[in-house]
Amino acid sequence: MLYVCATPIGNLQDVTERALETFKKADIMACETINQTKKLMTCYGISNNLFSYREDNKEKASKYLIEELKKGKNVVLVSDAGVPAISDPGAQLVNEALNNNIEVIPIPGASAVMSALSVSGFNADSFLFLGFLPRKNTKREKIYKEIEASTRTIVLFEAPHRIIDTLSEIKNYIKERKICVCREITKKFEEIKRDYPEKLIEYFSLIKEIKGEFSIVIEGRNEPLEDEIDDDKIKDMIEELTKQDIPPKEIAKQISYKTNISKKYIYDMIIKGKNEKE
Repeated sequence: MLYVCATPIGNLQDVTERALETFKKADIMACETINQTKKLMTCYGISNNLFSYREDNKEKASKYLIEELKKGKNVVLVSDAGVPAISDPGAQLVNEALNNNIEVIPIPGASAVMSALSVSGFNADSFLFLGFLPRKNTKREKIYKEIEASTRTIVLFEAPHRIIDTLSEIKNYIKERKICVCREITKKFEEIKRDYPEKLIEYFSLIKEIKGEFSIVIEGRNEPLEDEIDDDKIKDMIEELTKQDIPPKEIAKQISYKTNISKKYIYDMIIKGKNEKE
C-alpha cells in the first residue's frame, strides 16, 4: 500500500498522530531529501528504511518502489515539507501506483498553500494554485495576464532570490490588487505581510539577505473583464491612442494590458492599419 503523507512545513510539532503511526509501520520511506526526513524521524524516535526519491532519480526510483509495493510492502511517500505530489516529484509515483491498481491512501496534514490562503484575508471560496511560475518570460507574461483577468484568489510559490523580481512583475501586470506574502510559515522567523506590491518591494528591498521559501497570495479581481473584445474595438482603441501621439509599441503595450490580448497581435494590427492608409 502507498501512503501519501504530509509532513510539517516548519514546526515539527505540526505532524499528526496518524502520520507518526504510519511512519512506524512503513517498510520504506520514500523521501525527497534523506537528511531532512531523518530530522523528523529522529525527533520522534522512529527508525525507518529511508529511500531517496527525487526529481533527478524519480524514473528509476518509481520502478523499484512499484515492485516493492507489488510484493505487499508498505511505502510511505513524503516530501521535504507539506503535502507530497504538490509541486513535487511524488506525483509520478502516485500515478504509477494507481496504474498498477495499488491502493493509495492520503494522510493529510500541514500545507503551505492552505496556511497562506487561510491568513490572507482574501476570498477562499474559489482559488487557483499555480506552484512555481515558469522561468521563460513569455510564459510568465501569459500567466500574469490570466491572473489579471481572474476573479479567483491565486496562490503561488517563490524562492527567496527571486521574490523582489516577482513582486515587481506582479506590480507591472496586476494593478490595484493587494497581495499577501508569507515567509517561513510555522518557523521561528515566520513573517506575513499584506499590502500592495510596491509597498512590499520597498520592504523586502531593505533586507540585506532574504531567506526562506515564500507563498504569495494574490487577491482576485472584484469584477470580471469583458468576455470578448473584437478587432473593431481594438481598432477604436488604437485610433484613440494614436491621436495622442503615442508610439506604436507603447500603444500595443497599453491595449494588451487592458484586454489580455498579445502585444504582437495588436502591434501587427497597428502596422497593418498604417500600411493600408499609405
